[in-house]
Amino acid sequence: MSPPDSVAHSGEALSARTAAVWSVLYDELARRPGQQLSIVDIGGGTGGFAVPLAELGHAVTVVDPSPDALATLDRRARASDVAGRIRAIQGDTDTLGDLVAPDSADLVLCHSLLEVVDSPETTLHLVAAVLREGGSLSILVANRAAAVLARAVGGHFADAQRALVDPGGRWGEGDGAIRRYDGEQLLAMVAAVGLSVEQLHGVRVVADLVPGAVADAAGESLVSVELALAAVSPYRDIATQLHVLARKP
Repeated sequence: MSPPDSVAHSGEALSARTAAVWSVLYDELARRPGQQLSIVDIGGGTGGFAVPLAELGHAVTVVDPSPDALATLDRRARASDVAGRIRAIQGDTDTLGDLVAPDSADLVLCHSLLEVVDSPETTLHLVAAVLREGGSLSILVANRAAAVLARAVGGHFADAQRALVDPGGRWGEGDGAIRRYDGEQLLAMVAAVGLSVEQLHGVRVVADLVPGAVADAAGESLVSVELALAAVSPYRDIATQLHVLARKP
């Protein structure tokens, strides 16, 4: 799906690194054309997704523990003239039920969050409670397979083997990640909280593999190949990140 004109020139929306996620989100928003949706972005403090979504006319609540991130969000929202459609709340997932009313959100974004929370399972339960019936959840996580391949290609073969078998997909003490996920593991976690998985995509299938100068020159052609490969196995399975869209029955 092509991005709407109102965000067609947004760097985040057109980036090959996020094109697959935005494509899914645009299709999800198109299910209810003309409606202002209630969207919650958990851990999205700087507004990379929140601001473009607000530009489309939706009401976005951002929950983030970082005051600096929320300050950046406020500046971006004001610069884009959407401050009136964005509500910023400083807090973390442990208190999500106190910050956002249950059964109130049409769409929740949970991007790059399950890798760092204390209990991913508890977080998913809290997130599912925020969704109203028929609402959708967008999850973005780090992919174990990509880390294994990256360490191996870099000549760190012992690290690659550790990441392959480590419960959290970590390659060693120097690994900055707390955990990574396999596709099957992620889908099982989502299903366990009563949500129905509708889509699984790879994000940054090739965008992280090509040199920066090549990526800059490629423009829309790189975006096109990312979108073409995002849902196709085995390419999807080795992407840097995995993206799931799930729905509350």
